[in-house]
Amino acid sequence: MARVWIYDRQNDKRYREAAAKAKAARRTPPGRWQVRYYDPSGRLRTETFAKRSLAEQRKTELEGQLHSGIYCDPSAGKVAFGEVAELWLDSRTDLKRSTWWKYRGLLDTHLSRWRELPLTAIHTEDIAAWVAQLHRPKSDGGAGLGASQTRHAYRVLSMVLDWCVPRRLPRNPAQGVSLPRWSEAEHVYLTYEQVERLAAAAESRTTRYGVPTASAAVNGALIRLLAYTGLRWGEASALRVKHVNLEARRIRVATTFSEVKGELRTELPKTGERRTVPIPKSLVSELRPLLEGRGPDDLVFRTSRGAPLRAHNWRRREFAAAVRAAGLDGRGLTPHKLRHTAASLAIAAGADVKVLQTMLGHRSAAMTLDIYGHLFPDRLDEVADAMDARRTAILSAWES
Repeated sequence: MARVWIYDRQNDKRYREAAAKAKAARRTPPGRWQVRYYDPSGRLRTETFAKRSLAEQRKTELEGQLHSGIYCDPSAGKVAFGEVAELWLDSRTDLKRSTWWKYRGLLDTHLSRWRELPLTAIHTEDIAAWVAQLHRPKSDGGAGLGASQTRHAYRVLSMVLDWCVPRRLPRNPAQGVSLPRWSEAEHVYLTYEQVERLAAAAESRTTRYGVPTASAAVNGALIRLLAYTGLRWGEASALRVKHVNLEARRIRVATTFSEVKGELRTELPKTGERRTVPIPKSLVSELRPLLEGRGPDDLVFRTSRGAPLRAHNWRRREFAAAVRAAGLDGRGLTPHKLRHTAASLAIAAGADVKVLQTMLGHRSAAMTLDIYGHLFPDRLDEVADAMDARRTAILSAWES
């Protein structure tokens, strides 16, 4: 017997009677065509359609799913997205605590529109419209999220849906959705002169009593390190003396700080992989005093009382004031955006995409190109000229 077949219910007397009653009462008669099939467990199942063409289409889908082993029970996909999302989040014991809470926040805010919908009611075109709405400016009725935030929200949705394949969904409907590219407007690129102005303003910060602030002694070196190496804020603030080799001019990025509900935690770097970054020679003399007389596990950047620097406090009390003093306010500059400056300066200095990927700790070169590809110079003429020079040299040798 065929595993999937179409049955015409007109052959059943009971159906003909039910259809006749429906027509007499001017109601829509029950579906005439049934797709019948045996699922992987051997259970006979039926799905009813009003038109034969729809039944034929479903029959083809089922045959493909059963043959390729991706069949899923239609009733399993009727569960609400929110219910599955909670199960998925609870299962993610591999996540850093800070990442877990970011996912929690996204599920409660930007992904809340999917919460009550059954999984089978979430379609690719709906996801595409949602992504566009997230990225659309508030003045146009959108959420006004930047490309990075929009991508984060989409990624969480896609991961939950991917978790449902193949038991609840035959495929992930989020696949193939176009995402906004990182725009240059979201990045801030400082010049060397602006970096130095910012660092000088930060290291001269004083309280209203005229004494240096709690982190004034480390502010300048910290800002220069962020802007010239591309370290993330958490990586720089968690930097230990033992991970800085001034002789080799190398920093080993092995840990990062994350703060959740006021609790500071030491975790692996964002990608979960350690990396090594170079220290510009001019920064060696600035970093040396911060290492001398300290133990290998001591923090390089800390307050005058030896406490770790906390992102929110440092940005509000030290960095924001330095930005204003340096005349750089109004540009949306944050400590994290100094990574963009590091990337732009490295590219201008001749770094290729693989060097930049390693330096910034990106998961792939494709990600680096996606974010900073527009900064790489157009070298088409340079390549063509080099090839032409080689060809000309060979032709000249032949003629001689």
